[in-house]
This record gives sequence, structure tokens and C-alpha cells, in this order.
Amino acid sequence: MKKSERKLSLRNFWVMIPPWVILGALLLLIPLFGTITLGNIHLERELTTRLLIEKGEALIRSFEAGARTGAGLEWSSFQLRKLLIETARQPGVNHLIIADSQGVILADSDPSMVGELYGWDLDLAAAAQKTQVAWRQIANPQGAETFEVYRGFLPEEGPFPGLGEESASPDNKRPDGNRSRDCVIFVGLDMGPVLAAREQAARNAVITALSLLLIGFAGMISLFLAQGYRSVRGSLSQVKAFSDSLVDHMPIGLVAMDLEEKIMAFNETAEVIFRLSGGDVLGREASGILPDELLEMPDTLDAAGPILEKEMECQLGDGRTVPLEVIATRLQDDEGTLFGYAILFRDLTEVQRLKSEVERSRRLAAIGSLAAGVAHEIRNPLSSIKGFATVLRERHRENPEDQRIADIMISEVERLNRVIGQLLEFSRPLTMNRKDSAIEPILQHTVKMIEEQARKKGIDIRTEFPEGVPDLLIDPDKMTQVFLNLSLNAVNAMDTGGTLSLKISRPEARTIRVDVADTGTGIRPDELGRIFDPYFTTRPSGTGLGLPIAQRIVEAHGGKIAVASQQGKGTVFSVFLPCRETSAGHTDKELSL
Repeated sequence: MKKSERKLSLRNFWVMIPPWVILGALLLLIPLFGTITLGNIHLERELTTRLLIEKGEALIRSFEAGARTGAGLEWSSFQLRKLLIETARQPGVNHLIIADSQGVILADSDPSMVGELYGWDLDLAAAAQKTQVAWRQIANPQGAETFEVYRGFLPEEGPFPGLGEESASPDNKRPDGNRSRDCVIFVGLDMGPVLAAREQAARNAVITALSLLLIGFAGMISLFLAQGYRSVRGSLSQVKAFSDSLVDHMPIGLVAMDLEEKIMAFNETAEVIFRLSGGDVLGREASGILPDELLEMPDTLDAAGPILEKEMECQLGDGRTVPLEVIATRLQDDEGTLFGYAILFRDLTEVQRLKSEVERSRRLAAIGSLAAGVAHEIRNPLSSIKGFATVLRERHRENPEDQRIADIMISEVERLNRVIGQLLEFSRPLTMNRKDSAIEPILQHTVKMIEEQARKKGIDIRTEFPEGVPDLLIDPDKMTQVFLNLSLNAVNAMDTGGTLSLKISRPEARTIRVDVADTGTGIRPDELGRIFDPYFTTRPSGTGLGLPIAQRIVEAHGGKIAVASQQGKGTVFSVFLPCRETSAGHTDKELSL
């Protein structure tokens, strides 16, 4: 049978289907999907109501917990009301009100409402005795709906000081003798997003039901179609789903454009690189969205051949310059008709950073080797010079000027010897004696070593060492050297006084963070990227080796140093160290790097 005859046979078969079959299928499917849709809408309403109740109850508990803390700290009513106002500033909260059983507002997120009546349409006396939340929907002044959750506000621990005590009657006492007033706390939640979500869910449910109805109807009709046709259609659907998933999740960016340069495809990697949403750019003109370098690719491709590979620096719309490796090709159908262009690209930022790190490491290794050789050659003559200067000082005791010159020579030789010592320390491999140690005693020792120098400069030292910080597998002496260097740098940056802060925190379970912050002059942006380079220093008396040595020690412990600075405001050095469980694989106490 010819292809045209097969198509005609299928068309005739479709026409021969009795109308009552289609009508009967619709009559069965419509009530079925209608029931499912109504059930889904009802379930969505119950779920959103439950979520709002839980959110309101969580806010009430949060405020009560803060108020209990304030009670222990003997807060005044002003502080408790301020806590209430701050709590009410959370997203989605319209108001937070505490009223007594007579409806008099004792505290309100809108302070102007204190003293007004609220909740007069409720049995507030009964509500004040409830430990379970109740809820209602009310209209707010803007005309939208507000979901209000309320319950009694009088915990077993006793009354909250300050709220309502100034107007409580002498006879209104609790069994423990404290004056208090039975209160009700109201939390008003904005239902705008919820109503919008409900409407969207209802629309989705209706659309889903209609879609399912159509699918079901199509399924009923498809029962009369050939099995071969269904198999082909299923295969095509699987291939499309596979290709779509592959394109969306491939690790390189992809942008496809038609002949009018309208964007047809924009995968997830492209969204990350360009910081754009695929849904916002699909179907739009590529000009103004893609960088000019990529827009020129189709014209270059037509002249260069079927495939074009190129590395380029792309200037993006948000001001960033991103290095990309780009591959462009034509899109053609089976008959060879051109219908668009595909551009694949990969962000080379990390690759270039790794290349720079490798080059920097190679350069530092060469500098270290050279420095070690030079240091060994200089140290011996320095010893001789110091010896001769000492002899001259002893010989010329009667001449103060000669003694002063000899002392200067000895002092300068010792200073050069210290610089050479640092140079040798920087160039030779680190040998560390790791053991389980607490970080807090190291920082306390560092503070004691610099507090006299800080006091002379009028610098206030502040520490924040929380409890429960686990021990670290570190070399205490080396880490003392790190924090002493960072602290001295901070002190030297505050010639006119300021504040030096040392803080321990735990940003994640396996990391300890130590911040050394100052309020000094800060670091210029053009110098910020060079501070860990050997011999780079902004101080006349500095050697430029303190920070590179500190960085080597921290990295040898499996950690890292980060720096943030603003000119005129100060600098923060953050040292990140792995916890004991992360470093457990290092069992040798002597580790040579």
C-alpha cells in the first residue's frame, strides 16, 4: 500500500468513529477531572492555611523567647516594644499586636496604635487563656486580606516586665503575687502572596485538568490508532526529552539563534555565565543580550567555514569581562537548509586563574631558591662585620661618637641578619609539629604580646571567643607566628589609635574562622592583590615577608587567608582552618612540606 493510501485510510477511519463514542468519553472524563481539580484546589487552600498558621505561631514563639530573654536582662517596656517592632519587620508580616483582655493595645508594631482598642469583636478573655493558636481573616486598611493568628500571651514562667504593668490594677495579680494582665498576641500576615499563589494554583489546577482532559480524550481516540504510530510518537518524545535535558544540563554554555538573530535556546550554563534567565531572553533579539563578540560570530562563521573555534574576552552588560572559549556552527535540516546558528562557549576564568597560580608558584619557587643562595652568601660577611664593629666599640670606649657609630653598625647588622633569617625561613620547606591544640589560648597569648604596644598607641583590643570551639590539629608555635604577624600589622596600621578585634567563629561544621580586624588606614585597591607577594611592603621598616610566611603556614595546615579592606575604614584578615575531623588523615606529627 502506498504512503498516500495509508494516510487516506487513517483519515477515513477517523471519520467513521461514531459520535457517541467521543461524547461518552467526554461525559466520563469531565466529572472525573472536575472532581480531581476541586480536590486539588481544596487541598491547596488547606495547605496554605496550615503554613500561615505555622508561620504565625513560629513568630509568636520567637517573640516570646526574645521577651523571656529580655525578662532575664530586666528590659524595660521600651525595649520589649522595640523587640516587637523589629519582629514585625520580617517579610510578609503586616502587624504584631499585644492587647489585654479588654482589647486595649499594650504594644503594637505601629507605636501610634498603643492605647487604642483592638479585637473587640472577639472573646479576648477566653482567647487570653488559650495555649493553642486561633486564626481569622480580616481586611487591612489597604483593602487586601490579612491572615491573623492569635492566642494567649502569658507563659508559665511569669509575666513579662514592662508590658501593661503601668496600667494593671492592684487586684489583678497572678498566684505568685506578681501584677500582670492577661494578654492576647495577634500576628497579622500578608495574604497577598498567598492569595496570588492560590489563584495561580487554581489556574494551574484548571489548566492541568483541561490538559488532562484533552490528554485523556486524545488517549481515548488514540486507542483507535495504529500501534506503530503510538510507538513512533513515544520514541520521539523520549528523544526530545533526552535532548532537552542534555542541552539544559551540559557543562558548557549554549545559545541558539535563528536567521533573524532571535534566541531559540539558552541553557543553564549560559544563564550562569551571563547572569540572565532563559525565560526572559528566549524569543528576543540577541542584540543587547549577547556581547558584541558573540554577535559577530555568525558573519565570521559564514566566511570561515562550517565550524569556528576562538578564544576571546567578552564585555558583558553588567560591566564584567569574561574570557570565553567559543565554538560556533550552523544549524541545518536534513535537506541542508540553514535555519540558525549554535554557539557553544566555556568560561575560562578558572582556567586562567589556575594558570596564574601555577606561574606564581613557579616564580616564587625560583625567587626562594635565589634568595636562599644569596642569604647564605651574605650571612657570613655580616658575622664578620658585626665582630669587627664589636671590637671597635670596645676599643673606643673613651670616644662616644665612635661608640655610637659602632652601635649603629651592630644594630644594622642585626637587622639585616633578621631579614636574612626571614628570607631563609621563607625559602626552606616548613617543618611543623602538629598536635591537638585549642585556638583560644594561642590568640590570648598573642594579645598579651601586643597589648603594651597597643596601649601606647591608644588602641583598644576586643576579643570574641565563643565556647565549644573544637581543638585543631595544628602547630601552636607556627600559628602563634601567624596571628602575631597579623596583629602587629593591624597595630602598625593604627598610628592614631583605634580598635583591634580578634574573633573566633564557625561558618560551617568543618571550618574554624579567626578574624583579625583593625580600624586603621586600610589597603589601597591597587595594592590589595599584591600583599602576599614576597618583599612587597608599604612600611619603610618592613621586609615584605611576614604575610607570605603567614600564608604558607596557614596553607600548610590545609587552610586559607582572605582579606577585605576599605581605605580609611580598616582591614579584616580572615584565617580559615579545618577542624580536627578534616585533618584527621594527617597522622604524622612531623610534616615536611
